[in-house]
Amino acid sequence: MSSHFTQQPVGPAVAALVPAQPVALRVNGQERTLRIAPWTTLLDALREYLDLTGTKKGCDHGQCGACTVLVNGKRINSCLSLAVAHVGDDIQTVEGLGTEEQLHPLQQAFIDHDAFQCGYCTPGQICSAQGLLNEGRARTADEVRELMSGNLCRCGAYSNILTAVLEVLHAQNA
Repeated sequence: MSSHFTQQPVGPAVAALVPAQPVALRVNGQERTLRIAPWTTLLDALREYLDLTGTKKGCDHGQCGACTVLVNGKRINSCLSLAVAHVGDDIQTVEGLGTEEQLHPLQQAFIDHDAFQCGYCTPGQICSAQGLLNEGRARTADEVRELMSGNLCRCGAYSNILTAVLEVLHAQNA
C-alpha cells in the first residue's frame, strides 16, 4: 500500500513576538538601557547587545569561569545570571578594569608573568582574581589556588596565573 501525502501551508506565517523590555544596566560605570527578552543572560546582554566581547562564552553552564564578571565587586558566572536581575547593580567586565594607556595591575601582571597562552580564559581569570582580591580572604598560594579553582585554563597556564595573582595580592597588602 502506497501512501501519498501532500503538505499544504496552514496559513500565513506569523512573525515571532519577542517580549523585549527595557532593562537599565550600569556597566563599567556607564548607564545603558537595552531592549531585551527577560530570559537574556547577563553574558549575552554584554556580548550581543553591548559589544563587550572580553567576557567569553565557554561552557554556558557555569563550569569553566570564562564568563566571570564582577557584580557589586563580587565575581559571578554571567552565563548563569539573567540580565534583568542586575538592574541597579554595578557590573564590571574586563574592559572596565583598565585602559590601553593604563592597564589594571592584574592585567599588567598577567602580561609580565606570561599568564596566558591562547588567552580565551584570561578575561574571566582576571575578573575572578579581582573578585578574589576584593573578598580579601586569600593570603597564601594554596588559598589563591582554591579560590580561583572555578576558572579553568585548557592551556594549563595555572602556575603563571598564580604568580601574577600573588604579585598583585602581595603588592596590595604591602
